[in-house]
Amino acid sequence: MATASKVQLSLSHCGEFHLPDITTESAAKASEILQENHEDHHIFFNQSGFHNHIAHHILTLYALSASPSIIQRQYERNKSYQRPPQPVDKSVLKDMKEYSTFRKYLGNERYYHDFLIHFQEQMDKQGWEAVLNEYVFNGDEKADDMLVRMFGGFLHPIIHLGFGIEFQQPAIIAEALAQAAVHDSWMGKFLLPAEKASTPGKPSTKSLVSLLDEIRQDKKLSNAAHWDDGNKLRDGIFVRAPEEMIKYASQWTVSPNQLEEKTAEMTNAAVYYTGGAQHPPKQIKFDFYYMHCVNCSIFFSAFLKQPWLSQGNKVRLLEWKGRNDLAMYASRHSPEPLLREITNYKPKEPSSLGGDPWGRIFQRCGEYEDDGHASKLLRALAHGEEICRPYEGNEAYRIKGKMWLQLGHMAIDSVEDTGDTWVRSAGFDQAWEKMEDRPRAQL
Repeated sequence: MATASKVQLSLSHCGEFHLPDITTESAAKASEILQENHEDHHIFFNQSGFHNHIAHHILTLYALSASPSIIQRQYERNKSYQRPPQPVDKSVLKDMKEYSTFRKYLGNERYYHDFLIHFQEQMDKQGWEAVLNEYVFNGDEKADDMLVRMFGGFLHPIIHLGFGIEFQQPAIIAEALAQAAVHDSWMGKFLLPAEKASTPGKPSTKSLVSLLDEIRQDKKLSNAAHWDDGNKLRDGIFVRAPEEMIKYASQWTVSPNQLEEKTAEMTNAAVYYTGGAQHPPKQIKFDFYYMHCVNCSIFFSAFLKQPWLSQGNKVRLLEWKGRNDLAMYASRHSPEPLLREITNYKPKEPSSLGGDPWGRIFQRCGEYEDDGHASKLLRALAHGEEICRPYEGNEAYRIKGKMWLQLGHMAIDSVEDTGDTWVRSAGFDQAWEKMEDRPRAQL
């Protein structure tokens, strides 16, 4: 049985998108590895805040029906550069029982392990659902601060939370809470004012893609982030055009009866600008920062299915995600998404007729050696295809039909291609300078 300190995967919870024929052997191997990672490794593999992605990678491979040997091999490759957590300080754990002293440890990676033990103890007393409702979804100062931190670090804490909820693993949820607690809270300077400026819970009069179009036409906002900014959201958008960003973001709202449709819309919009942000004649590459918006999208389908999470909080979570994605788009210089790059793409290994057209793509991503970003992207794309299919006649959904499979081919081909795996800040010409030109046959 899975607990706040023990990972135990079950074939009854294989993920929002998963392949058939996941074996008990793979479940056992993944559980063993996730337990080792839980006990032996910090959530950051260095003191600069670079994230440990092992849980994401292993759970994604497991959902994609990877064999125990593949799961083990990928883990061995990525555990080599992890670091151990700091020893637990009992006086800190005591302080964390009261919010007045709990808060002084927030934002400091040194206390990750203390936060982890704190949240595990709380879960043992109350259950993980009650802990999440108290610490993240209660709507008070403490919870709003933690919810803001969930959206920090380019969405890594909420991605981690999503994995824990999707696979029903309290230990992973405890890691996510501790991870959020040691992230910064500067996203609150955008998310909270945008919420205040909106009409929460009311149907939006504008789609996300129409707002993307408006953002791209707003030169002050699109040029607010500079190439040499240390963080193009924090130091660019939120400093040079905060009011403009809030104005656009606050216009996207969700009503409770729209949750499934708006989850699909959010997913489609993120895929639209992530897949379309190409720079011909340069080789196909996906933007590293945009990619996280796609990778995170799958978990919002899982959030909708949680009976312990109120409708109001489901609405709020989704509105924040859509607004985050609008800001992320603007922060990379708002490149025009080129749909022809998707529709005209010639895959390296076209899908064979008959069988699962994604089958070989998933096989390749299991063999591909990275920290899990590629496999997460591919699973999120396949999931997006499923949830967006009912809405393809809606103009707010610009990715449709065969484009999804095309994007799957583009993603796996691009990471296997030469040069950097990802382009970073795709709207800037400087980002593409090191990328190779395509062969003339592809132009």
